Amino acid sequence: MIEIDLDAGGVRALNQRLHALRADGNETAFRITNPMGAHSVAVGIELPIEVAIDGHVGFYCGGMNKEASITIYGHAGPGVAENMMSGRVHVTGNCSQGAGASGRGGMLIVDGDASSRCGISMKGISIVVKGSVGHMSAFMGQTGNLVVCGDCGRDLGDSLYEARIYVRGQVASLGSDCVEKTMTPHHRAKLAHLLAEAGVDLDPDEFRRYGSARRLYNFHVDHAAAY
Repeated sequence: MIEIDLDAGGVRALNQRLHALRADGNETAFRITNPMGAHSVAVGIELPIEVAIDGHVGFYCGGMNKEASITIYGHAGPGVAENMMSGRVHVTGNCSQGAGASGRGGMLIVDGDASSRCGISMKGISIVVKGSVGHMSAFMGQTGNLVVCGDCGRDLGDSLYEARIYVRGQVASLGSDCVEKTMTPHHRAKLAHLLAEAGVDLDPDEFRRYGSARRLYNFHVDHAAAY
């Protein structure tokens, strides 16, 4: 494993080195020390490498990730794994707002809690939060999965499209056009797979499923107050 001291080299040099890696190269595992809350650490990686970050990070860590497996041994600031395409980002601590925003694929795992708007505008990413999430999580979620093992803040799934939400704890309130739906055998199997992939040992039967009521796809005067 190649160790890089971020305090000594800086974020730009780190990202340039990760972007310059070759698919046929032998540099496949990195450990980043002294991140000290730096922003945009390990963004835009396009190869299936492993990156371990020892400490807390700031904004957008792991953003635009493609194929890499990134583990943050600490807390993450806003927008962790933002616009992720594939691969895996694992936060062992808590996340600030907008975790997994606009994510198109891959999996984001949060061992602790995530703040407001977790999974906002998600477009295919799977997010598993072992703790709780803040208000307006999965806001405008288009497709993908948000699994919350704890509780959810108010306005969950506001203006939801076709993203799927699974919650084990309590929901403060549902947002516009978000409703509870039947947990079918298909959804139990899907949830069981997501939990196993995230290393969570919980019974899918303890979760409830939420999704779009599909009333806001097109304007209808009877629903004008919901827009």
